Amino acid sequence: MDRNAQAEARQEFLDMDIVLLMARLVLAGIFLVAGIGKLADLPGSRKAVTGFGVPDRFAPAVGILLPLTELVIGAALVPTGSARWGALAALALLTAFIVAIGLNLAKGRTPDCHCFGQLHSAPAGWPTIARNGGLAAVAAFILVAGWRDPGASSVAWLGGLSGIGVLLLMGVIIMLGLLTLLGWAVVNLMSQNGRLLTRLDALEATLATGGAPATPAPVAEAGLPVGTTAPAFTLPDLEGNSTTLDSLRKPGVPLMLLFTDPGCGPCNQVLRQVSHWRQVAGDRLGIAVISRGSQDANLVKAREHGLDRVLLQQAREVSQVYGVQKTPAAVILRPDGAVGTPLAGGVDAIQALVASTIDSDNAPESAPLSVGGAVPAIALATLDGDPVDLAAESSTDRVLLFWNPGCGFCQRMVNDLRAWESQRSATSPVLVVVSAGTAEATRAHGFESPVLLDGGQGVGRRFGAHGTPAAVRIDTAGRVTSPVASGVTAALGLVRSGSAAAANGHR
Repeated sequence: MDRNAQAEARQEFLDMDIVLLMARLVLAGIFLVAGIGKLADLPGSRKAVTGFGVPDRFAPAVGILLPLTELVIGAALVPTGSARWGALAALALLTAFIVAIGLNLAKGRTPDCHCFGQLHSAPAGWPTIARNGGLAAVAAFILVAGWRDPGASSVAWLGGLSGIGVLLLMGVIIMLGLLTLLGWAVVNLMSQNGRLLTRLDALEATLATGGAPATPAPVAEAGLPVGTTAPAFTLPDLEGNSTTLDSLRKPGVPLMLLFTDPGCGPCNQVLRQVSHWRQVAGDRLGIAVISRGSQDANLVKAREHGLDRVLLQQAREVSQVYGVQKTPAAVILRPDGAVGTPLAGGVDAIQALVASTIDSDNAPESAPLSVGGAVPAIALATLDGDPVDLAAESSTDRVLLFWNPGCGFCQRMVNDLRAWESQRSATSPVLVVVSAGTAEATRAHGFESPVLLDGGQGVGRRFGAHGTPAAVRIDTAGRVTSPVASGVTAALGLVRSGSAAAANGHR
């Protein structure tokens, strides 16, 4: 072989080395960004894997293992010694992603991919499969073309640096690290500042009215601006009958459009509460469920949750018009046909939206229940979304504790309540915590006693409790047996003794 041929062969070898190196670095960067993005939003990661069909009991573990696996793959692709194994693992994981998305699409589901965590998330679809297919092709190229020689080393050039060069490199790395930490600190500081301002606004509003801290407003998602005329649509119901938006509306009654998906885990938590919401709201709120997927899958959900008004999209045509990017989501339409609220996304936000819409402030006030009065049928949801009727007979007396995780006086009670729970005797009444907060905020306090959600605090006012904390006792037959005990000392006294005399205590 002459020198020109040798030079050309050497150049081709170097070119392939560079191509393999660039492919490894690009693929490694994508996996590292995806892993970091998911770790920064672990609740979203757990929700995403549930949407893909992972059972709820395994979702927390899978939600953590997935981003950790992506980080390991990304790190393995950088050094030449482990690059081939990193490429093999990347190809296997990407293939698993493609299969999982394909199976869900075949069933008419488009779960949120949560591909890059907080950085980017969208419903999985054919573009997601195409993107993962392209990345799988890159991984296969690295695996096949670079099995014996995975390309140039990404760190070999360090050996040619002088002492000054090494010091300069270390300085640049330290500077980039400091800038990254500074940026992270600024973002978190701005986020905390925003939450602090929101809490201060709520506290000021509370002090102005003399009440307990208000429940946070529903989280606003993307959606149509309030006041916009609601886009009309026509969709088939589960029996194939065409239904228009106008036919869903009743004169003078707001309408909630609830967007769900049969393959969405959190959607099931919301659907379990629809019957309860209809019972409580009566003629004050209409509810229409807009789903997608196969008719059979939605019929199963409708029968399971007692739904009688489910409309089916072919794809996401109505969701897209209303700006719905993920499920579950809900929006209230005013009686005049305009959008009445921001789009609420997630279980807690939808619960708060319904509570604020059917709050007793929007309906005629009933006289507070008096001692000896029978508790009417009042259904509240547990932390898992299951309805519970307060009027149902019980084998044990109950003490209803009206509580709010955002109330400072309520937080002072937590340790005492936990101590009481650990020492409760068989003859003691059952404590039922009726929380004005979200499921997430209430769950964080770790109550062992049953917890029910009353986001609008309408149930507390029905018993005559106009602030938190407050407590009242009801007997096994569902009758009120004590006046309302208001304040920390009085409420704790009623919890501990079950005595109506505790209601005479003071903070």
